Order: sequence, then structure tokens, then C-alpha cells
Amino acid sequence: MIQVAAVGVTAALLAGVLRRGAPEFSLVLVLCAGAWMLLSAADSLGAAVALMEELAGLAGLDEALLEPVVKTVALSILTRLTAEVCRSSGEGGLAAFVETAGTILALGAALPLARAVTVLLAEMLT
Repeated sequence: MIQVAAVGVTAALLAGVLRRGAPEFSLVLVLCAGAWMLLSAADSLGAAVALMEELAGLAGLDEALLEPVVKTVALSILTRLTAEVCRSSGEGGLAAFVETAGTILALGAALPLARAVTVLLAEMLT
């Protein structure tokens, strides 16, 4: 996390300086720094998914039930990042559309999980 914080602060300072003279380079710098940070955190995300799969196996749940959860989390992260990039480039309206679309897509990704929970509850009640 110290490396991620250092890259974030350094990129923010450099982007602030670049924004005055070359705003397009500022955005490219921020995108590159953000991509590096995400790649640095990818191992932790993989470990979290592996743990979820292990716990689902221990609980006797089908791994297909985890897929909507992982998709929803991924959509949430991508939506937030995209909206913030849009805001950073001065496109607040576009950021709002990105957030709305991300919310709709996350709802769609979670529907199979809602269906599975409803089926499980129906089985328990009968």
C-alpha cells in the first residue's frame, strides 16, 4: 500500500503541474498511474475470489452462485473508476451517465443471484 500511495501522490502532484500546460498529458499520466495501481492490487483480488470459492465449497454452495457477486463487484469498481476519470477530465455529466449505466448493469448481473435465493427460499418453505 505504501508503493500505491507513493505513486498516487506523485502522479497527483505531476498531474497538477501538467494540467496547466498540457491537460491531455495530465490525463494520460493519471490513467497510467491508475492502471499500475490496479495491477498491483490484482493479486489481492485473486486471493479474495479464491477464498470465496473455498468458502462456497465448504458450505456446499454451487460456485455459479458466486459469479454474480464477483461480476457485481467488478462492475462497481470499474464504474467508480470510469466516473472519476470522467470527472477529472471535466465531464461531470458523462460521469453521471456512467454511474447510471453501471448501476443498471450491476443490477442485471445480480439477478441470477436473486433468482437462486428466491428458489432456495421457496424450497425451504415447501
